[in-house]
Amino acid sequence: MSDALPKIEQLLASLCGGSITAKDYVGYFLNEYGEGLVFAQRRGEKTARLWHSDADWQMFHVGDNSIRVGQVMDGVITVDDLIINQPEATWLSSCLAASRHLRPQ
Repeated sequence: MSDALPKIEQLLASLCGGSITAKDYVGYFLNEYGEGLVFAQRRGEKTARLWHSDADWQMFHVGDNSIRVGQVMDGVITVDDLIINQPEATWLSSCLAASRHLRPQ
């Protein structure tokens, strides 16, 4: 038996059911309601992948211009068809900025 902890990528892939490797830029967020969000950007891919536990871990493709405010309803923040709150949008924006160098220009 090994005392080594599982890699974070393996834990998050198991959590959201997505394909995440050690080569991905990975972020995890737990919101105030206990809902988890997982972000993964693979080098060379135009978009990152986002999973949200409140959306049954459905995968959403996100990019630099994916966060929208007020298109569905005044003040409502969306990413694709997913409604997110301000702290989630701030976290996602940070993940997108931190992984921008991995996306083709």
